[in-house]
Amino acid sequence: MSRGALSSSKLTYFAVNAQKRLGTLVLISVLLGVLALSASDLTTRRALFAGCLSLLAICCVLMAIAQRHLRRRAATVAMISDLILNDSSPSFLVDPQGEILSANGSAQKRFAKDLEETLSSTLKNTLANPSGIVFRLQSRADQEGAAREDLVTRRGHIRLAVHQAGEEMYLWRLEDVPAGAQATDGPALPMILVGRTNAVLYMNEQARKIAGGRVKTLDRLFEQLPVIPGTVCEIVGTNGPARVRICEMDAGAGRRALYLLPPGLETMSKDGWNVFQDLPVPLLKVGQDGDIQAYNRLAAGLIGVGLKDKVHLADLMEGLGRSITDWLSETLAGRGPQQSEFLRLKRTDKEVFVQVTLNRVNEDGKPALIAVLNDATELKSLEAQFVQSQKMQAIGQLAGGVAHDFNNLLTAISGHCDLLLLRHDQGDPDFSDLVQINQNANRAAALVGQLLAFSRKQTLRPETLDMRDTLSDLTHLLNRLVGEKITLTLSHDPVLEPIRADKRQLEQVLMNLVVNARDAMPQGGQIRIVTECTDLEKPLERDRVRVPPGRYVTVQVSDDGVGIPSDKLQKVFEPFFTTKRTGEGTGLGLSTAYGIIKQTGGYIFVDSTVGSGTCFTLYFPVLERSEVVAPAPREEKPKAAAKHGDGVILLVEDEAPVRAFASRALRLRGYTVLEADSAEAALKTLEDSSLNVDVFVTDVVMPGMDGPSWVRKALKDRPGVRVVFVSGYAEDSFGETQIKIPNSVFLPKPFSLNDLTDTVHQQLH
Repeated sequence: MSRGALSSSKLTYFAVNAQKRLGTLVLISVLLGVLALSASDLTTRRALFAGCLSLLAICCVLMAIAQRHLRRRAATVAMISDLILNDSSPSFLVDPQGEILSANGSAQKRFAKDLEETLSSTLKNTLANPSGIVFRLQSRADQEGAAREDLVTRRGHIRLAVHQAGEEMYLWRLEDVPAGAQATDGPALPMILVGRTNAVLYMNEQARKIAGGRVKTLDRLFEQLPVIPGTVCEIVGTNGPARVRICEMDAGAGRRALYLLPPGLETMSKDGWNVFQDLPVPLLKVGQDGDIQAYNRLAAGLIGVGLKDKVHLADLMEGLGRSITDWLSETLAGRGPQQSEFLRLKRTDKEVFVQVTLNRVNEDGKPALIAVLNDATELKSLEAQFVQSQKMQAIGQLAGGVAHDFNNLLTAISGHCDLLLLRHDQGDPDFSDLVQINQNANRAAALVGQLLAFSRKQTLRPETLDMRDTLSDLTHLLNRLVGEKITLTLSHDPVLEPIRADKRQLEQVLMNLVVNARDAMPQGGQIRIVTECTDLEKPLERDRVRVPPGRYVTVQVSDDGVGIPSDKLQKVFEPFFTTKRTGEGTGLGLSTAYGIIKQTGGYIFVDSTVGSGTCFTLYFPVLERSEVVAPAPREEKPKAAAKHGDGVILLVEDEAPVRAFASRALRLRGYTVLEADSAEAALKTLEDSSLNVDVFVTDVVMPGMDGPSWVRKALKDRPGVRVVFVSGYAEDSFGETQIKIPNSVFLPKPFSLNDLTDTVHQQLH
């Protein structure tokens, strides 16, 4: 079948299919007519005739629509076919299923033996994996309108391009790429295209002359691997070993282009520098005094406007850790090893890191340096992200450990203070001192709570919240916090969906942000809090964070204050970092807010301009309607006075001061208390089968066997015993374990005398 007539063939196929469908409808209408004639009942006959006429009317309308669609499609195919008819490059018009609707003369001539019904089949002898490549490019064309890719074939390089053309059609075009043109438009330098596994995908003519022919892998050409960009390597050439300088360029899809610089680089003349102007690798020529003597175009684009002749290298880069002049001098003298250094460019518009490799050359008998640059911004960004993650994890673990130990101390302090308060009334001269001790212990507990919030190990009590109600309850307190010089304005989305968060912790976040905004405006100003619902159709990527698509409630807290400098903006969420003067802030406010937001499942970002103000944006996932559970109305009953003294308690705590306070507190309420300083001791006590125990009160984290482990073991023989877990860590740290243990509750440290005894009483009753 002639491919020039392929278009009309396809259209005929479409028309035949449409006629078959319409023929079926006509046949059904004829059958209805026959049934109508044979029907004896007049009503049935009329109904069948009406159905027959309706179907015939539908057939006529569908036929008209199909004919109009086919005419429009035929006109589009004919128009595009005429446009590509005389194109010198092979071109195809293809439908979404990959079937060829039309092929121009160049395509018929080039693929005379391979031309098939589909594009993938036609390219089967040209590309190694035509189906995957066609699918990949067509998918990109669906999103962007067009796509193209340079490919390596047995016949050389080709460029395959696709464009959307009309309704449900694609125009494909294939071009031959001249050798070397795929990577550079400059001088024809020896070039090798290498894949991920060091397989040689392509060598231009100049590279083949040096190597003495085509090689398949790098180890057949280079004496030592890996090949380091910017260094001098030995290759096995046609005339024996040869020395070349390697320059590398990313060629996409995991491929890289290696350029073999001419041997004359070692004794380069001034005029010879022009050879490297169009080389696709940034190069600098540096004199003995460190001044820039020459540079190529890519180096100028990478370094920016600061690059010019006679400027010192130290004025362009920083971050070596020692004098750049000493580094240059050592390299010129041959004392330093030839290795790369990572430096930061002194650009004011953006942050750029470069990998610099220095190489000695001789120019008219005088030594000089060639600096080969590689853009290492992405690499350093990933490294900084990893280091930051490691640092935050280490600080989080430290904060969690410190908080746990402090909670044990605070439990003992506040607990024994409660015991003393039981023996002193308000008229006692020591009563006020004991109250002060108790209040300061509570303040210390709040500070420890901030540490736990930062390390994301605090206990959250999430509930369904409406941000409008939360801010409404908080407005009075916020107005008192900002003072008279500052105006606080709130703006809400009229349709604000619910979220799930701990109300008390969320209020703490908002207060921290408002207090920071107030402190940034000592002369007064305006703080704006704006809430709205936001739909993210695609992921939001910023500040090394990826927010998945979905529906979010956003809260923006902005001010008109002094702003935060860009070099400090990335550190604002780090613990103990503050821009305030000594004594004005602990540096824990924003790190606490960050920990709470992340533990809630949300995101927090900051934008700031010096002199204009700062804006913090919080993202909270919207709670799905199926998850929203309206709380059942509870009938408030007066609390009956607790009746204690009718139970046996097994208290397991490795901290002696905490165990001493807890046992005394429980005995004061009349309980019988059995003490154990470890899980093993507790299990030993329970070996007495005649011993009756009503409640286990146990620490979670202990040396040896932990709390949940020994409790599960003990409950095998005593299934009815209730459990109170106490811990200085968050409940979430062992939440799944607690769920598996029946009749258990959690009591966070530090706890007061009443907290402990009331919890035990509720478990018993």
